[in-house]
Amino acid sequence: MARYLEAKCRLCRREGEKLFIKGSKCHSDKCPIERRPYAPGMHGQNRRSKTSDYGLQLREKQKVKRIYGLQEKQFRSYFKDADRMPGVTGLNLLQLIEARLDNVVYRMGLATSRTEARQIVRHKLVKVNGRIANIPSFNVRVGSRLELVDDAKEHLRVNAATEAAGNLGTAEWMDVDLPTRQGTFRELPARDQLDAGIREQLIVELYSK
Repeated sequence: MARYLEAKCRLCRREGEKLFIKGSKCHSDKCPIERRPYAPGMHGQNRRSKTSDYGLQLREKQKVKRIYGLQEKQFRSYFKDADRMPGVTGLNLLQLIEARLDNVVYRMGLATSRTEARQIVRHKLVKVNGRIANIPSFNVRVGSRLELVDDAKEHLRVNAATEAAGNLGTAEWMDVDLPTRQGTFRELPARDQLDAGIREQLIVELYSK
């Protein structure tokens, strides 16, 4: 699968807001967008043209893809599934992505970023309902219980993540016990529990053309 190998902070600057893809750095004064709140590149400070409706829709899609670390093929597949489901397509899309195993590990506070959570999953350090799961895109069902394997519970990165989560909090739709590194995916998140800055309707309009 293709990977983005450039500086990830450039992605935040391109979208004009923090996407929280660098973990603890995003919560510190070292975050580049604090010092350079404009798009990267030699013309980044001079962009003044009005963005078209299509441009707004495209930027919103790119932003959400970057927040969750998804490729276009994956993202489009989630949209097709969301569109077939009953209910509001935009909310369905966000809930499907939120139920990814790597995202759930991140939301539980066991990793400081989704990239780090994906690495934890791939290294077979996560159990779902007592069984090791090592596929980041694995769909976590409501009621599933997650925990780290014993050897991973005191890793330095895990300790740093849980300490940060103790200060920042964990997802409202999960029951998490940080000291034991385990929790339950209690329910799908409601829209008001998710990022208010995401305008999923623009994505629906883009893919519905």
